[in-house]
Amino acid sequence: MSEPRPSIIPSRLAQSVDQTKPAKPLVLIVDDHADTRDLLRYLVEMNGCSVVEAFDGEGAIRLATTNQPDLILMDIKMPDIDGLAATAQIRQTLDVPVIVLSAQAQPQFRQAALDAGADDYFIKPIGLNELELAIRSYLAIPPPTEV
Repeated sequence: MSEPRPSIIPSRLAQSVDQTKPAKPLVLIVDDHADTRDLLRYLVEMNGCSVVEAFDGEGAIRLATTNQPDLILMDIKMPDIDGLAATAQIRQTLDVPVIVLSAQAQPQFRQAALDAGADDYFIKPIGLNELELAIRSYLAIPPPTEV
């Protein structure tokens, strides 16, 4: 006879049940390139945040609705629903900061992202120090203390 399976509780829910420590900020990373998601996950987790990931706009909308992240890092060019449409749809129901990360350097793409509801726009390749400062600012994470 096998042992009963332990119940699975998402880490954010488990943390919110434990009143002694606050839940980590949750960041939704949306990009169709796995290597970009991996790099962003590393940066976000190094700043003490939890991460959920989507590879397209449809997944972003679903995960944003079900997880209600504290911040979204959104690519623009993705299959099916692009980042602009996903941002606009997410903004209809959630008031969450959205930072768009795009290879599109033309001003009209930045304006389109802001019009869709994005709060900030970074051009790829991204300066990681600059992006880290933005993430910390939007999530009110204090700078690390030097030892």
